[in-house]
Amino acid sequence: MNTTFDREELQRYSRQITLPPVGVAGQEKLKAASVLVIGAGGLGSPAAMYLAAAGVGRLGIVDADEVDLSNLHRQIIHSSQRVGKSKVDSAAATLGAINPHVQIEPHPVRLTAENARELITPYDVVLDGTDNFATRYLVNDACVLLGKPNCYGSILKFEGQAAVFGLAGGPCYRCLYPTPPQAGFVPNCAEAGVFGVLPGVIGTIQATEAIKLILGIGEPLSGRLLTYDALKMRFRQLQIVRDSYCPVCGDDPTIRTLEEVAGACSATPASATISAASQSPWDVSVDDLKRRIDSGDAITILDVREPAEFEICNIGGTLIPMSVLPARFRKLDRSATYIVHCKSGMRSSTAVQLLRDFGFESVYNLNGGIDAWLQKFGRA
Repeated sequence: MNTTFDREELQRYSRQITLPPVGVAGQEKLKAASVLVIGAGGLGSPAAMYLAAAGVGRLGIVDADEVDLSNLHRQIIHSSQRVGKSKVDSAAATLGAINPHVQIEPHPVRLTAENARELITPYDVVLDGTDNFATRYLVNDACVLLGKPNCYGSILKFEGQAAVFGLAGGPCYRCLYPTPPQAGFVPNCAEAGVFGVLPGVIGTIQATEAIKLILGIGEPLSGRLLTYDALKMRFRQLQIVRDSYCPVCGDDPTIRTLEEVAGACSATPASATISAASQSPWDVSVDDLKRRIDSGDAITILDVREPAEFEICNIGGTLIPMSVLPARFRKLDRSATYIVHCKSGMRSSTAVQLLRDFGFESVYNLNGGIDAWLQKFGRA
């Protein structure tokens, strides 16, 4: 890549070039560098915009989704006019408008074990803006195996965290979280909600770390987990040590090929869940539930979402959030018939298994959750 600058570029980056640790030589490093941003959502939006503005020469954007109206309160790279459009195309349009000197490479695909090496290999730095555990572990493993630094970030509700994984001698994501949480026990942002400005803070930190790595300046956020509480406006740092027994970055690694993590919280969109066939003999459809309600059947609807979700929209019944169900299920009548639901059917499926394990015989999961109900019957 040509790293010389024309007059317009020198003016564009003048305030950055003025900084002694950067200078023209540093700006040339940025222009010659490449970053792969995985996820054009809440974290990827501010991160990609600042990377483009800073003059990173080549930016890859990986995302298979389309822009949804519910994205816009936090995914600032998109606009109302682009609802229904490809996220990577929307991101490319915004980034090109910010800085026409940056080469934007859209990848409208979901990151998988089959394509991760091909996607990540051509880039110098990876920025993880994903929103599910399965992809997060996949990004980590691919970066370690390929020797790529991984600028990690995650957000939920009012809190976020950031770190740099995969540097030589430093820890990886598995050193911090060796195994993923059981599916259904940890809600994602769609289910639990997220403070709109929160990803702006964490995504900007991720972009900062990527730029520092490219320039070779400052102290990278390796071996440290930076946590942020937006309500208390408080940052904390926790030390992370490399685990010599880590299965991917340890002294005797057992993970040598890429595989998607089994049992992690799914990345499948709600729309796919809604249209899917029942996944277990304990699933019931929204049509079944509607028929039983209209017939006056003796059923109890058990909602395992969080109270804020219940307030937004509900179909009645008893509210016991999944987070407290293990401590409260003993108060339920074991002889009753329950139909359990959440937003998309994931948490409720876990709840049904829990209740059946403890002797509840007539308990069923609403396939697709309240999303499926709303899609079929409109607002509850």
